[in-house]
Amino acid sequence: MKTNYEIRYAAHPEDAKSYDTKRIRRDFLIEKVFTPNEVNMVYSMYDRMVVGGAMPCGEVLKLEAIDPLKQPIFLRNREMGLYNVGGPGVVKIGKDQFELDFKEALYLGSGDREVTFESKDAKHPAKFYFNSLTAHRNYPDKKVTKKDAVVAEMGSLE
Repeated sequence: MKTNYEIRYAAHPEDAKSYDTKRIRRDFLIEKVFTPNEVNMVYSMYDRMVVGGAMPCGEVLKLEAIDPLKQPIFLRNREMGLYNVGGPGVVKIGKDQFELDFKEALYLGSGDREVTFESKDAKHPAKFYFNSLTAHRNYPDKKVTKKDAVVAEMGSLE
């Protein structure tokens, strides 16, 4: 198993106006989100946000704290939203376990708990996309399915 991360620094809007396509892509595009049996993330200086992905293919992947967090446990002072864009998978957090199918989401509140990711079928792996931000209080973990979603019909086919 492997955890990869990079740090991205914030850009002043006036500076960004002069960026060419190559620089815009380098500073803002995240190309490596899902790699088999790896957790990839970008730590952004925009609100200390972490964006990443975990793609377990026959291995259990652990969400490891990265150096910029300055904490021994990833979720100690952070919360996280996960969204599965792959096959069925399982997220374990502490003693709790959540099964996530395609297009199901999970909110994880802050706390000193270990988080792991696994797929139910290595040939059709789960792809857990996640965002994490600092948290100043803990809220309960919650799974959100399609039936729980609020649908807003907008526009028309015409």
